[in-house]
Amino acid sequence: MPALLHRPQRSLQHHRANRPAALWLAGGAVLLLAVVSLFIGVSAVSPADLFSGDRDAWTTLLVSRVPRTVAVVLAGVALSIAGFIMQLMARNRFVEPSTVGTVESATAGILVATLFLPGAPIVVKMLIAAVFAMLGTSLFLTVLRRIPLRTTLLVPLVGIMLGGVIAAVTTFFAYRFDLLQTLNTWMIGDFSGLIRGRYELLWIVAVLAVVGYISADRFTVAGMGEEFTTNLGLSYRNTMNLGLVLVSLISAVVVVVVGAIPFLGLIIPNLVSLLIGDNVRRAVPWIAVVGAGFVLACDIIGRVIRFPFEVPVGVIVSVVGSALFITLLVRRNAGAQ
Repeated sequence: MPALLHRPQRSLQHHRANRPAALWLAGGAVLLLAVVSLFIGVSAVSPADLFSGDRDAWTTLLVSRVPRTVAVVLAGVALSIAGFIMQLMARNRFVEPSTVGTVESATAGILVATLFLPGAPIVVKMLIAAVFAMLGTSLFLTVLRRIPLRTTLLVPLVGIMLGGVIAAVTTFFAYRFDLLQTLNTWMIGDFSGLIRGRYELLWIVAVLAVVGYISADRFTVAGMGEEFTTNLGLSYRNTMNLGLVLVSLISAVVVVVVGAIPFLGLIIPNLVSLLIGDNVRRAVPWIAVVGAGFVLACDIIGRVIRFPFEVPVGVIVSVVGSALFITLLVRRNAGAQ
C-alpha cells in the first residue's frame, strides 16, 4: 500500500520535471518550421546555393526570407499573448482583439489617417490606429459591464456585433472615398510584401509581449473585479489601462505592418489551456511558442498550396481559426449542459 500511494506522487513530480523539456522541444519544432520557411518561395534558394556563396541566394535570404520569417514569428507571439491578456481582462475564454472590435477599430484609425494625413509616416498611422483600437476596446468593456451576462457565449457575440458595426462604418467611408482596395490590404493578413526595411516596427510588439508576460498575474487579479483587486493592494484602473494599451498597440502595429489575422488570440490560449492547464505564469511561454508555430505553419501552407501563387496567411488562419472557434463553442455549450 505505501508503494502504491507514492506512485502518483512520483509520476506527478516526473511530469512537472518534464515541462521545461517539453517547452524546449516545442521551441525546437518552431525553429525547424522557421528554417523550412526560409527556403520556400518563388525564387529558388537552397542550402547548397548558400554554401557555394551564391550572391543572389544570399540577397534573397537576407532581404526577403529572413525578415518575413521573423515577422511571422513576432506577429504570432504578440497576437497570441494579446488575446490571452484580453481573455484575462474580460474573464471570458472566447474573446480576443478580432472578436471585440479592437482590430476593426485599428483599421478604422488607419483609414482616418489615410484620409486626413496621407503623407504621414507609418509610425504616425500606427499611433492613430492604436488610439482608435483603445477606444474600440474600451467601448466593448463598457458595454460588457452594462448588460446582464447570463452565459459566457453572449460576450463574444456582443464583441462580434460591435466589430461588425465598426467594420460596416469603415467600409462605407472607404467606399465613399474610393479606398476599398486600400482597406482590403489591412483587413487580410499577408506577409508576402515584407522585406528588410518594412517589418522592423514589429519589434515593438516583441517588447510589448514581454511586458504582457511580466504583468500577466496583474491582469488575472484585475479580471476578478475592482473590489477584489483593490483589496489585494493593486490599482484596478491602472492595471486595466495597461492591458488596454498593450492590446491596442499590439493590434495596431500588426494591422499596420501585416494586416488583420483573426482568431489567433482566441484559439492559441484555449489550446494551451487544454494542454497544460490555467497557470498563467506557465501558460504565457507556451502561448508564445504555439502561436509562433501555428502562424508559421499557416504561412507555409499558404505558400505551397497554390505554388507559385500565394494564399494570404489571414485566409488560412481564418479558415482554421473559425473551425476551432466553433468547436470550442460547441464543446463549452455541451459542458454547460
